[in-house]
Amino acid sequence: MERSRDLYDRALSVLPGGVNSPVRAVPRPYPFFVQRGDGGHVIDADGNRYLDFVNGYGPLLLGHDVPEPVRAAVQSYASEGPMYGAPTEVEVELAEFIARHVPSVEMTRFVNSGTEATVSAVRLARGYTGREKIVVMQGGYHGAQESTLVEGEPGDVHPSSRGIPPAFADYTVPVPFNDTEAVEAVFEEHGGDIAAVLVEPILANNGIVMPVEGYHERLRELCDAHGALLVFDEVITGFRVGGLGCAQSELGVTPDVTTFAKVMGGGYPVGAVGGRAEVMEGFAPTGEVFQAGTYSGHPVGMAAGLATLEFVAENDVYDHVNRLGERMRRGIADIVADRAPGYTVVGTDSMFKTVFTRADSPPQSGPCAAGCVQSADCDRAADCPKNAADVAAGATDRWERVFWPFMREQGIFLTPNQFESQFVSYAHTEEDVDTALEAYKAFFE
Repeated sequence: MERSRDLYDRALSVLPGGVNSPVRAVPRPYPFFVQRGDGGHVIDADGNRYLDFVNGYGPLLLGHDVPEPVRAAVQSYASEGPMYGAPTEVEVELAEFIARHVPSVEMTRFVNSGTEATVSAVRLARGYTGREKIVVMQGGYHGAQESTLVEGEPGDVHPSSRGIPPAFADYTVPVPFNDTEAVEAVFEEHGGDIAAVLVEPILANNGIVMPVEGYHERLRELCDAHGALLVFDEVITGFRVGGLGCAQSELGVTPDVTTFAKVMGGGYPVGAVGGRAEVMEGFAPTGEVFQAGTYSGHPVGMAAGLATLEFVAENDVYDHVNRLGERMRRGIADIVADRAPGYTVVGTDSMFKTVFTRADSPPQSGPCAAGCVQSADCDRAADCPKNAADVAAGATDRWERVFWPFMREQGIFLTPNQFESQFVSYAHTEEDVDTALEAYKAFFE
């Protein structure tokens, strides 16, 4: 890793912390620098080859070697001009595709990232309802925005980052994920002031925590009863969980507004806010909620997103990645059942993770043998993670300081801490999954 070390040394002089996103600096003593992708692998600056289960933190549903139709669409639009500052047909086509497939979406406003999407959704909810407070889940992640970078309990909320005025925390109420009584109490006290509940359908940036039965249905009921909007953050789960209908179609709960990014952009910097026409028309120019962006609806990103989703719709992508995801989760569950029964395997569809929980109960069983689904019939039901605090109570340092470096040495690229999800892609094979499982087995021996 000599070249990666030298590049990191150079980067420290010109980039804060040597990186452009903090999590990339987590690997000790320094990160490897990627030179290129190759199918389900990445190759670093020193020529080392890794099986890639990070997949850009989620966008690369198809892997690094995008299919020819996607490549051709990107090259065609890129060759016709960088951007125009005017509408293009492809952004209409992508919006039409989303509206056909996602239950909650009648209209879409395109932006450039997941953060921009959630910022815009919060502003829209406040403008539409005329209210100011939003309810979020403790440990949920909705991008680097002031309204959601908060922590604490109702009545004692404060910013989780320097640089955010404390007043922002006055308008955000964090509650534990999967705690129906907590959110009911918040609505009892603040119902007339709540503009929206902002929630990931699956807590996907904090160990992958599935909802308990009835949780999202109760959020829907509370929002309807108090005139608040239900906003699903599907930046991670969108077009990855639940197929083209996204996680909301699998859950059977329809939000008022949904945010997207990652898979929807095919690996390009694209985000979106979608929802009911009545709500979405609150955005300027039809409404009074200002939202704009020079690069919004960028033709190359729109082409990449549309071609990616059309390829997914016409091929066996979900069957393939979901089968591999289950194979991975079952394999890890079998390994830890024998060697670390207190650990919890989590995930769904093409997502997977192992949470280094400290449970004393038996290994996962029955419906949870391929990843925790919060089933009362599982032998681990009492000890599986129900919220972000449960995940954080695990052996998180062991993941970062011992497990991740070991797996890297085995040629397996995983997300570098306990919290972010991992993914299989269309480019991965059963042999790739089996290779990764052998590395897991070696670690736990």
